[in-house]
Amino acid sequence: MTKAILGKKLGMTQIFTDEGGVIPVTVIESGKNVVLQNRTMENDGYNAVQIGFGSLKEKKVTKPMKGHFSKAGVAPVKFIREIRLADTSEYNVGDEVGVDIFAEGELVDVVGVSKGKGFAGGIKRHNFACGPMKHGSKSHREPGSTGAMISGHGGRVLKGKKLPGHMGTDQVTIQRLSIVRVDSERNLLLIKGAVPGAKNSFVTIKATVKPNKK
Repeated sequence: MTKAILGKKLGMTQIFTDEGGVIPVTVIESGKNVVLQNRTMENDGYNAVQIGFGSLKEKKVTKPMKGHFSKAGVAPVKFIREIRLADTSEYNVGDEVGVDIFAEGELVDVVGVSKGKGFAGGIKRHNFACGPMKHGSKSHREPGSTGAMISGHGGRVLKGKKLPGHMGTDQVTIQRLSIVRVDSERNLLLIKGAVPGAKNSFVTIKATVKPNKK
């Protein structure tokens, strides 16, 4: 992976092609990403570049992070991520990265945190089938028996069994999404289809790791 940028999901809309077709797109505001730190194989054991995005009030910055920003000579930022790169020599601390590193038609992988759904049952969480919906049935959406009879040990629930529980707020990566439009003046990326996360949530856009997949 050679390039990446951070941004904020603004929501979804649609655009029209010259032929009259409709393309659903997600609008991502990226602005200017700033390089905070370079990780090298000699010092850290791996190559990566640390970039940040989004303004942050001075009073909300902790002392350790304040020193980190001061060392880089940049204003405080809200969203920080490290991007693994084969070579970090082209990135210098304090440099700005804009949406123009991508072009229309490029394929990208988008990483975000999925929407939280709270506590969910097995049907919603794992796509289980419903029970009989007749009047006499008492098991419409219940998970049913969960124990397993193990010789000599009685019944117990085996580890890893799919059960009701907390759903959402997981890191999700959607691969091979196409960039429909790059608006450098307004610092916007229009990406075909949906990306993980709620409105105004932060996402990471990377060059896809599967460029040649058919």
